[in-house]
Amino acid sequence: MALLQDPLAMIFFALALITALTVHEFSHAYVANSLGDDTARLQGRISLNPMKHLDPAGTLMIVIASLIGFGIGWGKPVPVNPHRLRMDPRAGMALVAAAGPISNLFQAAVGSLLLRSGIFSTSVISQFIVILIVVNISLAVFNMLPISPLDGFRVLVGILPSNLANLLAKLAPFGPGLLILLVFVLPSVLRAYFDWIADPIIELMLRF
Repeated sequence: MALLQDPLAMIFFALALITALTVHEFSHAYVANSLGDDTARLQGRISLNPMKHLDPAGTLMIVIASLIGFGIGWGKPVPVNPHRLRMDPRAGMALVAAAGPISNLFQAAVGSLLLRSGIFSTSVISQFIVILIVVNISLAVFNMLPISPLDGFRVLVGILPSNLANLLAKLAPFGPGLLILLVFVLPSVLRAYFDWIADPIIELMLRF
């Protein structure tokens, strides 16, 4: 509820989440195209225009997250045909999936460097950069959960031996339900996950 008491922070949170999601989805599309599948490119998804990547339901969650300071948002899934990739389909999909979270960590790292450089000395700009760092790291860590349809699930399927990957793939239909359970029923488990992984990274990025 903290963001409700700070309208500027609420706006910054929404802008940061839209920026993070846009670069995230762009990265998926760019890597898929680089590996030989132009499906996303032909649909105009290699773009930094947020309107190309925003999903109606995901955008609604961005608004809710901005209002209450808790929640998630997501972009429109990038279409990828694994059999058009110039490599093993599972490994290729793992690389495409990993590109999104990596792009978020990269944005956070750039933000950290900007804070440490002292170029933006105004408190307002610094506040936005801090929020951008926190949002990007949170998005990366959340997406690396090994639960379908998140990126971490595709990465895990891509690196496991075939027999284990096939077994894990059979659990994919249960992923959305498990995510709902984590976010809305067992938020303490999700919070512990963020405390363990996201918070130390955020602390490191903000140490300047």
